[in-house]
Amino acid sequence: MSSSGVLSFTQQGWEQVLAKVKRAVVYLDSACAESLHWGCGSTRLLEAVGGPDCHLREFEPDAVGGGAKQPKAVFVLSCLLKGRTVEILWDIICRSHFQYCVVVTAVSHAVHLTANHVPAAAAAEMEGQQPVFEQLEEKLCEWMGNMNYTAEVFHVPLLLAPVAPHFALTPAFASLFPLLPQDVHLLNSTRPDKRKLGSLGDVDATALTPELLLQIRCLVSGLSSLCEHLGVREECFAVGSLSRVIAADLANYAPAKNRKKTAAGRASVVFMDRTLDLTGAVGHHGDNLVEKIISALPQLPGHTNDVMVNMIELTALQTEEENCNVVAPGCLAQSNDTTAKALWEALLNTKHKEAVMEVRRHLVEAASRENLPIKMSMGRVTPGQLMSYIQLFKNNLKALMNHCGLLQLGLATAQTLKHPQTAKWDNFLAFERLLLQSIGESTMSVVLNQLLPMIKPVTQRTNEDYSPEELLILLIYIYSVTGELTVDKDLGEAEEKVKKALAQVFCEESELSPLLQKITDWDSSINLTFHKSRIAVDKLFTSLRDIAGARNLMKQFKSVYVPGNHTHQASYKPLLKQVVEEIFHPERPDSIDIEHMSSGLTDLLKTGFSMFMKVSRPHPSDYPVLILFVVGGVTVSEVKMVKDLVASLKPGTQVIVLSTRLLKPFNIPELLFATDRLHPDLGF
Repeated sequence: MSSSGVLSFTQQGWEQVLAKVKRAVVYLDSACAESLHWGCGSTRLLEAVGGPDCHLREFEPDAVGGGAKQPKAVFVLSCLLKGRTVEILWDIICRSHFQYCVVVTAVSHAVHLTANHVPAAAAAEMEGQQPVFEQLEEKLCEWMGNMNYTAEVFHVPLLLAPVAPHFALTPAFASLFPLLPQDVHLLNSTRPDKRKLGSLGDVDATALTPELLLQIRCLVSGLSSLCEHLGVREECFAVGSLSRVIAADLANYAPAKNRKKTAAGRASVVFMDRTLDLTGAVGHHGDNLVEKIISALPQLPGHTNDVMVNMIELTALQTEEENCNVVAPGCLAQSNDTTAKALWEALLNTKHKEAVMEVRRHLVEAASRENLPIKMSMGRVTPGQLMSYIQLFKNNLKALMNHCGLLQLGLATAQTLKHPQTAKWDNFLAFERLLLQSIGESTMSVVLNQLLPMIKPVTQRTNEDYSPEELLILLIYIYSVTGELTVDKDLGEAEEKVKKALAQVFCEESELSPLLQKITDWDSSINLTFHKSRIAVDKLFTSLRDIAGARNLMKQFKSVYVPGNHTHQASYKPLLKQVVEEIFHPERPDSIDIEHMSSGLTDLLKTGFSMFMKVSRPHPSDYPVLILFVVGGVTVSEVKMVKDLVASLKPGTQVIVLSTRLLKPFNIPELLFATDRLHPDLGF
C-alpha cells in the first residue's frame, strides 16, 4: 500500500468529478472546496473545465445561475441531498438555462437511505439500486423544464483534505466535537426517568440526537470508503465516549460487510476524544513554525484549516491596509508545486529554528537558479532578511511564476515572525511552565489566585497583557492539565473572585469579539449588564469543571500531568503520546481504556469464549497500518509526535493521522461553547 494513501484516495475521487466538468458551471460547497484545495488545487479544476471564462461558484442560496450560453452545471456537495440543500439546487436550476445537470455528493446512497428512515433490512435488499439518487435525477429534469434533458446524481467519497502524505483532515466534520458532562443533562431532558444516563460512560448510539447520529454515519461512510481504497479490513478501537459510538458504527457498518470479507490487508483504526486532553490543544509547547503561522495569520475565507498570506509585497501597490483586499491572498496549501510541497512537508516535520532556516535555504536556492542578485547572510534568520530575498522576485514575472508557491510560504513565515502574536507565544509558554510547577506545589485555589492580577479591563491593558480570549485559553489549560478537582471552600472562593473579575472585564470591553458574543449571547458590550455577563461566566465555569473531569471515567489515562522531582521539573505528557506508547507496549497488555469494538456475532462469541478459554482479542498493534483519528481536532506538533513515536516504537508500521480539523489555541473555546454540538446543521 502506498504511503500517500490519503492523497491518492482524494485525488482518485476528484478525478471522477473532473471527468464531468468540461465546459460546465461548477458549484462547490466550502467543505468540498477545501478538499480540492489541499488535494488537487483549484487550477486542476479550472483546467478540466476549460474555456476562457472562470465558471467556479460557491454553492449558496444567492449563487449566480447559468446564462443562456451555459447549458451544463456540476454541483459538488459534501452533504446529504435533502431539505435545504435540495431547495438551493431547485432555486439555482430554476433561474438558469441548464440542459445537463450533474450532482456529486460526498455522502453514500446507503446513508441517504438511513436519512430517509428506510429500515436496515429494506436497505440491504436494495443493494445495487439507488432510488434516492434516481428520484432526484427526475426532479432535476423537471426543474430544468424538459424531461429529455440529462441529469446525473452519484456519490464520490470526497471526505479528506490531505495536508501531508500521512495526515489528512475532514472539513465537512470540522464542527464535530466530543460531548461534555453538561451534554448528558441535555440528553436526559428528553429521556424517561427509568432511562436517564448516569454519565458520559453510559452514552451509546441510542442516547444521541438523530442529527448527531446521522453526522456520525456520514463520517463512517467516508472512512469505510477510505479503508476500501487502502485495501484493508479494519479493527476499530476507541478512547472516550463519542469515539466509542463512532468506532462501533464503523465496526458494524452494514454496507462494508462484503468489502471486509475480500480485503487483503488489515489495519487498526483508533478513535480518540479531544476533550480528554485539551492541554495540548490550547498550550504553546509545540516548537513548530506551522502552528505559529496558523495562529498568527487570518483564516482563509470559507476554510477551517488554511490562512491568508498577504501578497501585496510582491506588487507595486503601497502596503496600506486598504490595499490588502485588492490582491488575492496566498495560502499554505501548494498541491501543484513540487518544490513548495517539499518545503511545506519539511515545515510540518521540523522544529521552529530548523524550519525558518529551511525557508531561507529554499529562497536562496530559488533566487540563485533565477540569477537574481542575492546577498548571502548567515546567522539568525530575521523577517527582514526573508523579505529582502522575496522582494528580489518582485519585478521578474518569470521568476514569480516559477516560484509562486515557495514565495507564499516565505511570506507566511516572514509575516508570522514579525506578528505580535508570535512574540506573545513565548509569554504563554513561560506562564504555562510556571503553572505546571505551581500545580505540583500548590492547590488549585492558589493557582487561580495567581491568575487573578492578570485579569485587567481594557482601559488598563497593554499589549503585553492578556485579552479576555487569551485568559479563557489559560483557564482551559489550567483546568485540563489539573484534571479531577478537590472541591472545597478555598476553590469556591478563588473561582468566585475570578468569575467576578472576568464578568466585569466582559462588560467593560469596548467591542465584544465574535467569541465573547457567543459566550455572552450578546452582540454589544454597551447593553451587556454585569448580571448577564455573570450568568455567562457561570456557564463558562461549568464547562471548565467539565474539562477538569473529562478523564474521570478513564482507569489508565487519568492524568496528563507529571509531577516534578529533584532531577526533573513538572511536565505535561500528552494523552496521545500515552495512547501510542500503550498501543506499542512490548508486553502488549490488554488496555482498559483502549476499547475494542466488536463487529457482529463472531467477535461477540470470541469475547464470550475468552472468559473461560484462551482466545486472543484483537490488539491495535497487531496490524501493519495504524489509522489514528482524533475527534475534535489535532495540532501539527501532535501529528509530528505520533509519527516520530510510531517510527521509534515499531519501525515499519504505517501510521495515518486523521482529524476533524487543524487546531490553534483559539479554536478550542469556539468549539467548547458551540451551541449546536448535539444538533449539528446537516444542511436540511
